[in-house]
Amino acid sequence: MIPRLAVAGEASALRSLVRAAYAHYVPRLGREPAPMGDDYEARIAAGQAWLIPDTAVLVLEDTEEGLLLDNIAVAESARGTGIGRALIAFAEAETLRRGHTRLWLYTNEKMVENIALYTRLGFAETHREEQASFSRVFMEKYPVAYQTTSTP
Repeated sequence: MIPRLAVAGEASALRSLVRAAYAHYVPRLGREPAPMGDDYEARIAAGQAWLIPDTAVLVLEDTEEGLLLDNIAVAESARGTGIGRALIAFAEAETLRRGHTRLWLYTNEKMVENIALYTRLGFAETHREEQASFSRVFMEKYPVAYQTTSTP
């Protein structure tokens, strides 16, 4: 499944998907993860929010450091189906399409399954930092354009 840009009026759908996807982290973190309180109206207006209706949300933000994978949230019913991996692949393609060489993200250090997944997908940890009272792990990946060569 390929995500599409979210459109005006879909902020509540994005918010609901994100809140449900992150709810199991609240007890572990002792508070809501940052994406649960994001302004999805603003993300949609900025062209940063992508959606697979009833299934997943992806938030990508252009930065000077590269393309930031700000949020990826997959509905519980779709976990384990490859949607998350497909969204990461989509983000890698967007990185290159937008002229960036670096895809980067951060996650909470207590979200160990996310860190393990990102590592398996080729991301490398760059550093850890305390931000807004969250202990964050920063990771990056340098997607490579796949080229095919043909012989005459």
